[in-house]
Amino acid sequence: MMLKKISGFSFLLLLALVMTACVALRAEWTPPLQHPADAGLGKRPPICTDCHEARNENFNWQRFNHDTFFGDNHRQQAYQGSRVCSMCHQQNFCNDCHASTSVELTPSVKDPSATYRRSPHRGDWITRHRIEGSLDPTSCIRCHRNPKTATTCAPCHG
Repeated sequence: MMLKKISGFSFLLLLALVMTACVALRAEWTPPLQHPADAGLGKRPPICTDCHEARNENFNWQRFNHDTFFGDNHRQQAYQGSRVCSMCHQQNFCNDCHASTSVELTPSVKDPSATYRRSPHRGDWITRHRIEGSLDPTSCIRCHRNPKTATTCAPCHG
C-alpha cells in the first residue's frame, strides 16, 4: 500500500480534526493520551492554557485559530456538542450571536447598523432585489433601515 506524503500543515489539520471528533464522540471528556493522567480530573475539562501557558512552553497556538470564515460556517462543529467549543470558549461567547434558547439571531437583529461585505443575500440578488423589494418591502427595511443606509443604497441608487 502506498502512503501519500502530506504537508506538515495538512497533518496538523488532520490531527486537530481527529482529536475534535474523538472528544465530541465520547460521553465524558478525556484528555488525549499524551497528556498527564490527571489532566482530565475535576469538574470541567481543562483549558489548554491551564497547563501549557503556566509552564511557559513554546506551544503553537496557531493550530487552534479559526479561519476567516469560521463565524459564517461553524454550524457543523457546534452541533458536535458544547464540549468541543468549551475547551476554549465560555457559553456566553455563543450567546453574543445566539439566544440562550438556541434560536439563531439574524445579522439584522444582531447588528442592525452594520453593513457586510458578504451579505446574507443569495448570489443573484442584484438582479432580483427590485422584485423581492416590491413584494415585501418590510424585509428590506429590517436590515437596511439604519444609520448606514446612505452607504448601503447611495453608491448604486444615488
